[in-house]
Amino acid sequence: MTWDQMQALLWPATGETFRMVGVSTLGSVLFGLPLGILLVLTAKGGALENVLVNRVIGAVVNIARSLPFLVLMVALFSFTKLIVGTSLGWQAATVPLTIGAIPFFARLVETSVREVDGGLVEAVRAMGGNTWTIVRKTMIPEALPGLTASLTTTVITLVSYSAMAGTVGGGGLGNLAITYGYLRFETTFMWVIVAELAIIVTAVQLIGDYAVRRLSHRGRGGGRTRLLRGRRTRATAPAEDLVTP
Repeated sequence: MTWDQMQALLWPATGETFRMVGVSTLGSVLFGLPLGILLVLTAKGGALENVLVNRVIGAVVNIARSLPFLVLMVALFSFTKLIVGTSLGWQAATVPLTIGAIPFFARLVETSVREVDGGLVEAVRAMGGNTWTIVRKTMIPEALPGLTASLTTTVITLVSYSAMAGTVGGGGLGNLAITYGYLRFETTFMWVIVAELAIIVTAVQLIGDYAVRRLSHRGRGGGRTRLLRGRRTRATAPAEDLVTP
């Protein structure tokens, strides 16, 4: 197989992979972010403490995460066909990709949000902030570097999942590797695809690391949270002055 022939196949497959990962990432963020925050809010000591709800959501997330992606994809064939009208192609692959990534991203979000300083949350609550204010003005801004790192990990995982989806007709680079690299013994083409996937993953990781560094450099939290810190500092200053010799 010549390089021109490879290019003619690689560009459409690469586009399919990007579309699969892009749509699945969007779905993961839309559903996984609130799910992860809900796990934190309903935990013991959370703003919406409800142990029963927390355990139920946690159990569902754990069960979904325990399923191997290929098993999940095959199990969702009927559901996928109901949603997009087919069980083949990149459009069909986005359904199990999204469903598989939501619990994965939700747990990463939960871990990141749990690292937020509890004193800031209590201070916002003491100042009359409701749950929505706590989430929007404190939790998300303070956890933004961690959330960005979690998103980077999720995107890289989705690239890997999208390649696996190609083994059962999901399209993209994975399907190309199976069809030409494995079934037609085009070993060189197989390694070209592997190299491209490695480049994509490396690029995503570098972009994600750069974004995390930028967010961390700006300081954890938004303007309102920094203002709150300033207020707390000024509020405690007189007491500190009283005990200073």
